[in-house]
Amino acid sequence: MAILAPPYRPYSPGFPPLDPARGDGGATIAVTMRYAPLAVVLGLFTPVLEIDGKNVPASWGRVTTPVALGEHHVHVHVPYLLPARIGAAETTVVALPGRTTELEYRAPLLAFLRGALGPPPQKYPGLALAVVLLIVAMVLAICGCLGLFTSGGPEEEIPVTPVATPSISAYSTASPG
Repeated sequence: MAILAPPYRPYSPGFPPLDPARGDGGATIAVTMRYAPLAVVLGLFTPVLEIDGKNVPASWGRVTTPVALGEHHVHVHVPYLLPARIGAAETTVVALPGRTTELEYRAPLLAFLRGALGPPPQKYPGLALAVVLLIVAMVLAICGCLGLFTSGGPEEEIPVTPVATPSISAYSTASPG
């Protein structure tokens, strides 16, 4: 008969065994949430931070939360209009006593991409694609403006003055009569 052992947890001063009776033990998770300056509209929405499935009051910037010792599942997303959630990202971290676990969340620049969540520094997802799309839009706008300026606008119509043509009756000969 096989005996199932609990998951292996090494014991050392830097990694103490999990003890739920100790409470939070002074462990903290700090999440810094940021959006890119190009995505200024995201500043109108408050990000959602969940630790172990429980909502944590959050805002853009640094949010610290005391937690119990051990592993914690961290999830962040931004509620939006369409789609309902953008930039969903999640990770699992280990909270140690007397330590703050630092995480950084970066919202994506395009709504259909996932966010970046992990140890700082993180990169903005979709930055290269957003810059390419912005450059293409600017080139098209400049070409459109140049087309309008170089075409000279609508051509002017030259007014046609009617030329007096003699009537047929002036050429007709009078009949004797």
